[in-house]
Amino acid sequence: MPDYKVYYFNVKALGEPLRFLLSYGNLPFDDVRITREEWPALKPTMPMGQMPVLEVDGKRVHQSLAMCRYVAKQINLAGDNPLEALQIDAIVDTINDFRLKIAIVAYEPDDMVKEKKMVTLNNEVIPFYLTKLNVIAKENNGHLVLGKPTWADVYFAGILDYLNYLTKTNLLENFPNLQDVVNKVLDNENVKAYIAKRPITEV
Repeated sequence: MPDYKVYYFNVKALGEPLRFLLSYGNLPFDDVRITREEWPALKPTMPMGQMPVLEVDGKRVHQSLAMCRYVAKQINLAGDNPLEALQIDAIVDTINDFRLKIAIVAYEPDDMVKEKKMVTLNNEVIPFYLTKLNVIAKENNGHLVLGKPTWADVYFAGILDYLNYLTKTNLLENFPNLQDVVNKVLDNENVKAYIAKRPITEV
């Protein structure tokens, strides 16, 4: 079995889906949490000077979705053929589009601009994505694609706390089918074990 290390700050954010996937597949990994003070010295050693980074047998790679997809293939959650893989990737990319639309508003530095963007985000963007995904989850028996567990489910469950943090809401309060997707992931014994031992993190 390869030697896995995940390098990231002590936050959930973009690193948690990767940690969830490794845990879901029962792949042991070193959960290396970097402090803000340590980061300047470590930054030049990272492929693009950013994190999260996954190290596989000493080889460091970046890009959060690529890392998640790699792990998903190792644990048979990436589809049984190219068409299934395509359908999974489409859902994951949709979730990531949703994340980016939320983040661009949450991190807007101009308060007046942010206030205007929040109206569109809350009244149009968030309802659009969640309504669509909620229907998809219902059609797929509590999964996001193919009617079975895939890394799209795990990715969504892993990124949800971060999205809730950015929006300061419980996004799934009125979307029970999506909550069902998340619950299925959180009920996985390996994910439960990871959550029980992970450091306290809000973001």
